[in-house]
Amino acid sequence: MRAEHGFPSFFNKDSSILILGSFPSVKSREESFYYANKTNRFWKVLSGVFNEPEPLGLEEKKSFLIRHHIALSDSIYACDIKGSADSSIANVIPMDLGEIFETANIRKVIFNGKAAERCYYAYQKERKGIVFLTCPSTSAANATWRLPELIEAYCSALTE
Repeated sequence: MRAEHGFPSFFNKDSSILILGSFPSVKSREESFYYANKTNRFWKVLSGVFNEPEPLGLEEKKSFLIRHHIALSDSIYACDIKGSADSSIANVIPMDLGEIFETANIRKVIFNGKAAERCYYAYQKERKGIVFLTCPSTSAANATWRLPELIEAYCSALTE
């Protein structure tokens, strides 16, 4: 099925860290915000990294991101995809990330999984002076990584 991203990247001029996913899940596309699927451990991981309660509503999530200078986007704007499976992604149109890099002072990009990393490097131009790190996917499909291990991996990436 052909799908488009459907909602904007989240950032402001004070964002210094960009966390990139691959493409939003069906649930995220329905709710028009990142990591809306309750089985995805993204918000649990970030709350663990910063030792704060997990943000629950949309406004709490946005406030959390702003407080920690985190921008969110995806590597893919549109693609053919079956459900939410990264493994089924084909016929990619990359996300235009230019506005984020022009507006915010991004010093670090963290890929939420290998699919996000692969797509970024396949379609985006090189950006000098920015640290790029890949963390394990927070998706429930990545069952080999338990929550404490994910928190540790993201803590290392976010504090390097």
